[in-house]
Amino acid sequence: MGRVREELSRRLRRLLRTGVPIVQCAVAAGVAWFLARDLVGHAAPFFAPIAAVISLGVSLGQRMRRALELVVGVSIGIGVGDVLISVIGSGPWQIALVVALAMSTAVLLDSGGVIVLQAASSSVLVATLLPPATSGGLTRMLDAVVGGLVGFAVAALLPANPLSVAHRNGRVVLGELADALRGVASAVAHRDVSMAADVLARARKSHKSVEELRSALEAGAEIARFAPIRWRRRGDLERYETAATPVDRALRNTRVLARRALAALRDGEPVPRPLPGMLEELAGTVVLLRDELASGKDPLQAREAARSVARKSTVELLGEGDFSMQVVVLQVRSIAVDLLQASGLTRSEASAALPPLHPEED
Repeated sequence: MGRVREELSRRLRRLLRTGVPIVQCAVAAGVAWFLARDLVGHAAPFFAPIAAVISLGVSLGQRMRRALELVVGVSIGIGVGDVLISVIGSGPWQIALVVALAMSTAVLLDSGGVIVLQAASSSVLVATLLPPATSGGLTRMLDAVVGGLVGFAVAALLPANPLSVAHRNGRVVLGELADALRGVASAVAHRDVSMAADVLARARKSHKSVEELRSALEAGAEIARFAPIRWRRRGDLERYETAATPVDRALRNTRVLARRALAALRDGEPVPRPLPGMLEELAGTVVLLRDELASGKDPLQAREAARSVARKSTVELLGEGDFSMQVVVLQVRSIAVDLLQASGLTRSEASAALPPLHPEED
């Protein structure tokens, strides 16, 4: 019974997360049908609600381009379908020919995948359910335009919170980074080869979460750009956008760090005494960055924490380890710089926090 309640709760949470897109699609479909039928005067504006729903989509991002591609694809499919079906009639081979010619026309126009597929589906509808009428394809094209515009308007007037998905994905990415750094710290502190291997295996799976964060930020930026009631969220999104690329680099550098730490442990290399503590400090810096971004603050505490770790990564620390451990220390320096950039510093400003590795750099 407990498992049933847990599964039901999970599904309800998932429904709540997608509630705004569902409401958007429902409202857009109804409004598009009303406008096309009652204001424009089309008796059965089938393509208007379809265009509105597809232009919105369940996943946000690239909405304006999707709406335009939809209208173009529908127009191509309807135009080719209306012309051919009115001449050759409807049947299996006619449908096959209409689809092939509609898709070929879209490809010859150098169209994207959305346009090609929409041209195919629209031509099938014309050839089967909606054969050519006296109004011709122009009416249906106008319905598609109405639906696409309604979808875009609904997205602007009833927008999702652009930060909700960014917060959720940001916590995942930064959580994975903090866990990896803590895991390496524990592995080198206890000289545990098996633990280091497990940390590396988990860190190698972090790329997907970074891509999801980038998609969330892209969608959020579009919402904040076109939806007036979300304009005040631009500053919070910009902080995430500033942090996204450096955090991605920090994850990549952490994977290198974990790989070299594993090699060092397997080879029995000595571990520099300050290293586990520095890795724990880096993990704490990531947590500070996560919390400050989530609260809408400039990540000043994270910046100071990263700067503190950077100052400790001295040439003397390098001298305490053999080759693989020296690489680990160099990666600590790189990750500290990445986190300083994630806090808003430029590359040169972040690098200036590092102590020189060679006397001539003094």
